[in-house]
Amino acid sequence: MKNLKVAVIGCGNISVMHLDAIVALEESELVSVCDIKPDRAEQTAERYGVKAYTDYKQMFECERLDAVHLCLPHYLHVPVAIEAFNAGMNVLSEKPMSIKYGDALQAVKIAEQCGVKYGVIFQCRYNTPSMLVKQRVCDGSLGAVKCGRTTLTWYRPDNYYDASDWKGTWDKEGGGVVIDQAIHSLDLANWMINSEPVEIQSSLHNRNHQCMIVEDSAEGLIKYKNGALLSFYAMNNYLIDEPIEIRLLCENGKATFSYDKAVIEYNDGKVETVNNMPQKIVSYSGGKDYWGTQHAVQIRQFYRSVMGVEELEISGREALKIQNIVCQIYKNNDNRLINVI
Repeated sequence: MKNLKVAVIGCGNISVMHLDAIVALEESELVSVCDIKPDRAEQTAERYGVKAYTDYKQMFECERLDAVHLCLPHYLHVPVAIEAFNAGMNVLSEKPMSIKYGDALQAVKIAEQCGVKYGVIFQCRYNTPSMLVKQRVCDGSLGAVKCGRTTLTWYRPDNYYDASDWKGTWDKEGGGVVIDQAIHSLDLANWMINSEPVEIQSSLHNRNHQCMIVEDSAEGLIKYKNGALLSFYAMNNYLIDEPIEIRLLCENGKATFSYDKAVIEYNDGKVETVNNMPQKIVSYSGGKDYWGTQHAVQIRQFYRSVMGVEELEISGREALKIQNIVCQIYKNNDNRLINVI
């Protein structure tokens, strides 16, 4: 397999999860990095021994790239992705795809028209607990999901938003706890249910943050075409990051899982448990515990799809499912917290 020539756009905190994976994988060669902040671009480039750019368009012109990774503020994901598609490049974007569903849909269509791969990072699907529960739903052991709930209680103080020039805003982040933190647990539950949402109810509030205008608390209910119900609760006013919890009541039992562990209790009394097994591809040089370790697994799968070895598992079209849910949660908010987008 040839080494894909790859670049990363955006050298903020999350970029290390991409950069360390790129240099560790045999499928890829890191060529360059780009960030509008010169110091950050130069420091990252020096660390990885590659060329630095502050203008991604210039980088596209100067480098012969097979793929680019987008580690940018949410509102920049789609416009930069479209520029890359039109330049013939494959794109792997951090979540969310966009802050607007229509923009995300446009990006998917352009990628398909250009004949390039468009992947979106939802690394938690590759956690061992997530994969076991999905397998047991799909192979009939658990049967179809009848109802579920997701719970996230994390901590994001005011200085978390003060330190950023885009987080905590409608026009750049697209929201708060839902689009930035709870999107992963909502995606996992929706992936398990595997049906089309027909009604989404939500209530959003900013209960404790002074320096931002988006929600720090959210709850709601999603009704599906197959009759399944999904309740969700998320807030970032807890003083620690507790493990997320997803509970599913299925035809043949129930499953409780987080990023670290899954417990499946079958109606016949059988119990199946599994702990998360970290990937062995790379030891990251940074990152946060709640990101997990599975970025490298998804990145390798994306590369193998670009090479034509495998089908792309989490494509832009697949990611439209959770993008739609997140956007509907904001649109259908019954509180008076107004999304100005």
